Amino acid sequence: MNREPLDLLHCGDERRIAAYLVETDEGLALFDCGPTSCLGALHDALGGRGVELRDVKHLLLSHIHLDHAGAAGALVREHPSLVVHVSEVGAPHVVDPSRLEASARRLYGDSFDELWGELVAVPEENVRVVGERVAGLACFPTPGHAWHQVSYQHEDGTLYNGDAAGVRIRPGRFVFAPTPPPEIDLDAWERTLDEIERRSPRRLALVHFGVFDDVEHHLDLLRATMRSWADRVGHGMDEATFVAAARADVVASDPDEADAYDRAAPYWHCYLGLERYWRKRLEALQADAP
Repeated sequence: MNREPLDLLHCGDERRIAAYLVETDEGLALFDCGPTSCLGALHDALGGRGVELRDVKHLLLSHIHLDHAGAAGALVREHPSLVVHVSEVGAPHVVDPSRLEASARRLYGDSFDELWGELVAVPEENVRVVGERVAGLACFPTPGHAWHQVSYQHEDGTLYNGDAAGVRIRPGRFVFAPTPPPEIDLDAWERTLDEIERRSPRRLALVHFGVFDDVEHHLDLLRATMRSWADRVGHGMDEATFVAAARADVVASDPDEADAYDRAAPYWHCYLGLERYWRKRLEALQADAP
């Protein structure tokens, strides 16, 4: 099986967003699909594998963030028999993406359309809520980045995960947790990493970006960076200082890749999610105080 990522060339950049073509017991599947702004690149990448969209039977979504699932409705519009698999929490938002779009437009402002393109509703009859197995792949919850995120493990040992195993831009060595607002839960993410280790995948297929087989080392690096970056924000580091420090961390490991990492999962996104995480924890403590 060709496990190489399909590079969706988001905003013309290589190694920013990937999708994966997966052979399953029930025919070809696409794991995540990127945003509608990348549809042309997705078609080209499929064609490079000798595949057309109509050959794909299933779309396996990790979660509904636009860089992972934004094109789902547009794909079903082109290919009406495509079956879209998504978590129970995510399903209503692919059927009616209006709240998702409104939230994203608040975050991205005037750059929304260029970044993500059109959001198209997926007909309800095309949507399947995931269970413990999907098209022959094991499927399990992997919250932390988003509560509704799931991952899929192929019988060959490949774990197809949205952002649960972090960001690592091939051929880079640095690994960090993408922590945009609003759903970051670091405790849940730690439990997710424990569960991934328990399932002993042979390799990790990352949407941002590439396939890595040093699984144990990769997850150790992810844990270390997640704790370090969370501590910085938890101890009051401001956004500008955090962004500079995060960039310096990447440069120390991969001197030529700091911009590539920033394009795939912007450092300022990570700050905003961590700042909100700590602020909400403090508000909850204050509310519970006598």
